[in-house]
Amino acid sequence: MQKTIIGCWFPLKKQLNFVLSLALVLLLNGCFREESGVPSAEESKAVLKKVSFSQLSGWNRDDFGEVIPVFAKNCQNVLKNKNTYLYNSSIKIKNADYQKACKKFADAGINSGAQMKKFLESEFTPYEVSADGNATGKFTSYYEATIHASFEKSAKYRFPIYGKPNDLIEINLKDFDSSLPNTRLVGRVEGKKFIPYYDRRQIEQNGVKAPVLMWGDDLVDIHFMQIQGSAIAIMEDGSELRIGFADSNGRKFKGIGSILLQKGLIKPSEASMTKIRDWLRKNPQKAAEVMAENERFIFQRVVDADGPVGAYGLSLTAGRSMAVDNRFIPLGAMMWLDTVNPDNGKIEKVVFAQDIGSAIKGVVRGDYFWGHGEEALAEAGRMNSAGKYYLLAPKYSAPKVN
Repeated sequence: MQKTIIGCWFPLKKQLNFVLSLALVLLLNGCFREESGVPSAEESKAVLKKVSFSQLSGWNRDDFGEVIPVFAKNCQNVLKNKNTYLYNSSIKIKNADYQKACKKFADAGINSGAQMKKFLESEFTPYEVSADGNATGKFTSYYEATIHASFEKSAKYRFPIYGKPNDLIEINLKDFDSSLPNTRLVGRVEGKKFIPYYDRRQIEQNGVKAPVLMWGDDLVDIHFMQIQGSAIAIMEDGSELRIGFADSNGRKFKGIGSILLQKGLIKPSEASMTKIRDWLRKNPQKAAEVMAENERFIFQRVVDADGPVGAYGLSLTAGRSMAVDNRFIPLGAMMWLDTVNPDNGKIEKVVFAQDIGSAIKGVVRGDYFWGHGEEALAEAGRMNSAGKYYLLAPKYSAPKVN
């Protein structure tokens, strides 16, 4: 999610030279580095190729009636955006063009799938997205987890679910010097030093200076919630709360599946989310050690929304929202997705770039949001497909690529 620069600025300003030199050393050594706002020179570049709607596989089969409310909700953010471009990514879409399309949509009073399809074909142009000409990429998926929790700590509910820590500090190198990369660093101040924030093992063993939102009953479920970024918390009294992403400790993410595979604890055929979760629960002593190897820790917040809130600031829609690498793909962009679901069926539909993820990196890389519940978990846990996507950009002027 997009963050703002917060926290203890006065001691940092007094030690500006120290912090800058330290930050640069840490950056060069790969320490506590968060996502950069721009791709590195070594990465592939986004390339756009104009195509026709007839070239989009499955275009005539989508349920465009489902697109209407998602497009309308997406336009809420577009119309509030005062920036020149839809988003500060390498692919540039003029925000004024998108606003024009949103206003035409509102004026048209569209209420059927046929009308929506006709509107998209008349107001948008599809562009194949590729990485230096390679249009095939990787598509995974995610879901909204479920946890059981209580506001009171007890023998059953003993695992803290933390809000954002009071001592977590974020800096962006570009704020100090415009010639530096647009790179976010996360850490804390110890004495006169800015150092990396605690890793998962340290947080779970020693606690952290953060509010405890609630107490969970299952460490595995809490870990999965952090990987997915959000959850429905079923409270002890039966009520439900939605929990969303607040911030991270800035440490590198390492998937549980890859850890188990590297250690030879599971076979490649057992690397689905459901099977990984089953293994962790059947091996509680080993599970704690395995989960601690994923140093990245997510801090949560309680959200009031009709779905998990993505990085674009809107509640996600099952089957219509997707996480992307926002260094390349602008958040808020509408896209045509062409990939395969876990049961070897096709996923060919309109989706919206409304979220990001620490593991979602690359020009053609998407994480498809399945929704909530065990069925969504099963579907999301099996999906690891090749595919492609197309940017649906307003027709009024062609998007640019930096």
